[in-house]
Amino acid sequence: QVQLVESGGGLVQAGGSLRLSCAASGRTFSSYAMGWFRQAPGKEREFVATTTQSGGSTYYADSVKGRFTISRDNAKNTVYLQMNSLKPEDTAVYYCAARGMGYSDYVGSYDYWGQGTQVTVSS
Repeated sequence: QVQLVESGGGLVQAGGSLRLSCAASGRTFSSYAMGWFRQAPGKEREFVATTTQSGGSTYYADSVKGRFTISRDNAKNTVYLQMNSLKPEDTAVYYCAARGMGYSDYVGSYDYWGQGTQVTVSS
């Protein structure tokens, strides 16, 4: 069992930056691939970024590639999402998720989810 708690969301102007954090409970954090997803009002939850158990490999949605960076610190049981050059279309609730196999961009393949943190980008 893994419990995930996101933080770091907020209101930012277009072009600004935010850093999201996701703290995980338990001593097996390093055995999980981690992902970030987002859901805007009236839209389905969509993939943002994912990383392997070691953090050595990452994969991004085309819409955020070059602007967002996923990283993890297994000693702190935390995964991060650094978001730069934010756009109004990045506005959404951002969720972190964990899965016990390799990294994936498929929302249905993740086993554990956090409650989400709101990110609002004003124009």
